[in-house]
Amino acid sequence: MLEILNLFNADNLARLGEGLATTLSLALISIVFSLVGGVGLGVVMAFGGKIVRTLCRVYLESVRIIPLLVWLFIVYFGLASVFDLHIEAFVAGVVVFALWGVAEMMDLTRGALTSISKHQSQSAKALGLTALQTTLYILFPQAFLALLPSSVNLFTRMIKTTALISLIGAIDLLKVGQQIIEVHVISMPHASFYVYGLIFVLYFVLCYPLSYLSQRLERKYQHHRG
Repeated sequence: MLEILNLFNADNLARLGEGLATTLSLALISIVFSLVGGVGLGVVMAFGGKIVRTLCRVYLESVRIIPLLVWLFIVYFGLASVFDLHIEAFVAGVVVFALWGVAEMMDLTRGALTSISKHQSQSAKALGLTALQTTLYILFPQAFLALLPSSVNLFTRMIKTTALISLIGAIDLLKVGQQIIEVHVISMPHASFYVYGLIFVLYFVLCYPLSYLSQRLERKYQHHRG
């Protein structure tokens, strides 16, 4: 018991708190970029010209096909060596997770918009509404109901996946946990069990409410459609 209290002393708990703050900051910044860029590009992908839609599709598939860890290495190590830049690990993480989030949000938005019956667009056009007015006042309010559960689920995935930045040296929650284990592993062989156990609990507390909210919203949306 004394060993566990020593493992989770005030200093280590403070460091874990700082790591958690880094994780949340990365996730929140990436989510904001995803919302703004993803929704905008989703509208373009749904109603834009053929060339623009093709470019969006290439961007989406490039992000999906190549693992996020590879993207992190490309941005953090590759760009730094090619352009002789010093890119902080946190900044590299924001770039990669924002690009990933925008791509996924773009596809979710496109799917939500194109799932709405074309008769509504035709009716709006017959009433004299412009394409922009039709999107803003007719299509998007309905697409929002379909988009909300899937977007919340995406944000949950983003929070969990931010742990990858520890592999490029960012001092996030997981990296701090690893550092604490390295210090205490000799005097306390089971330190990894307790530290990773606490990290598990913290991620669960962060992600479960969002996962539960996503399920509730999805059921509500299905009931609304029914």
